[in-house]
Amino acid sequence: MATTFPERNLGSTASDAANKGQDKLGDAANKAKELGNTVSQKVGDAASYVGRKAEDAAKGMGAGMKSLGGTLREHAPHSGMAGTASSAVADSLENTGRYLQERGFEGICTDLTSVIRRNPIPALLMGIVAGFLLARATSRR
Repeated sequence: MATTFPERNLGSTASDAANKGQDKLGDAANKAKELGNTVSQKVGDAASYVGRKAEDAAKGMGAGMKSLGGTLREHAPHSGMAGTASSAVADSLENTGRYLQERGFEGICTDLTSVIRRNPIPALLMGIVAGFLLARATSRR
C-alpha cells in the first residue's frame, strides 16, 4: 500500500519563510534604531551635563580669582615698585575673574575662535610650537 503525502505548495512555503525573515529583520532593525536613539539621547544628556559643570567650574574659578585679586590688593604693599607690581597682578586677577564669571568657557571659546579667524597664520604657528613642546615634554628619552 502506497502512502500519499498531502500535496505541499513549496512556492507558498518559501514565500512565507521569506516574509517571516523580512519581518524578523525589520523588527531587529527597529530595535537597533531605538537603541541608537536611546544611546544618542544619553550621550547628548551626558555632554550637556558636562558642559553645565564646566560652566559652573569656570564661574567658580572666576569668583576665586576675583577674591584672590582683592586679597592681594589688601595685603600687598601700596607704594613703590612692589606696590605697582602687586596692583597690576591684582587688577589682572580681578579682570580675569570677572571675565570668567560673566562669559564662562563658552565666551572663551567664542573669543578664541574669533582671534584665530582674524589671525590664522600666527594661530597655526602657535599650534605647531605648542604641539612640538608638548611632544618634547611627554617623550621618554
